Amino acid sequence: MKLTYIFHSGFAIETETCVLIFDCWRDPAGVVSKVLSATKPVYVFASHFHEDHFSKEILKWRNAYPSLSFTYILSKDILKHRRAVKEDADAWLAKGAEWEDGHVKVYAMGSNDSGVSWIVEVDGRRIFHAGDLNNWYARFLTDDYKGGTIFSEEFGKVNPMQDEKRFLGELKDIKKIADSFDVAMFPIDGRIGNGYTRGGRQFIERFKVGLFVPMHFVASGFESAWRMKEFTDECNIPFWSIAYEGETMEL
Repeated sequence: MKLTYIFHSGFAIETETCVLIFDCWRDPAGVVSKVLSATKPVYVFASHFHEDHFSKEILKWRNAYPSLSFTYILSKDILKHRRAVKEDADAWLAKGAEWEDGHVKVYAMGSNDSGVSWIVEVDGRRIFHAGDLNNWYARFLTDDYKGGTIFSEEFGKVNPMQDEKRFLGELKDIKKIADSFDVAMFPIDGRIGNGYTRGGRQFIERFKVGLFVPMHFVASGFESAWRMKEFTDECNIPFWSIAYEGETMEL
């Protein structure tokens, strides 16, 4: 299995039998054209409608590479927000839905933001892509926080404790399907502020992970994501310290 970092939360994973592409928004290193040079069937995922996770450009690949077999597996909220039409995807999935063919089995899991997170089983491996599932308001969970709604200039009115409970509830639902992953791609976004690794730490406390892969860190820089390595090391979990777009890792 070969992993390639595209950008932001975008990754390409080439297995023995197929290619998986997750949340491709921008591709500054030209990763997509390289991975699509193979003759394997391609599965394209988008976890939700946000512009930093879904781009209509991905829908052009089927015509641009007519010799390849493409399967588009998209979150149903993309359709709801009219970012695409029904014919654009082979499968529109919401939380709780499952889909499979001869190569992959897909579980659409929940998110405490928009859309879904993904569990994908392929070639005897189990992969998790979190989409925008994360403990986004962790910085407000300080020792002097007494609960309830607070106002943030960035987010408006939020209830950080309630949102954390929802996040942990989504992890509980995921654990009903799987308690271990060979690869887990999860947001480690320094823009959250203090405690920006909290969601990742809560994830690895609950799941066995063969390789932890940070994502969603573009605005705060590559090195900001490496902060998570301290915590994965404590759990003896390998960590991918991604340093540039187009970087690859073999598993």
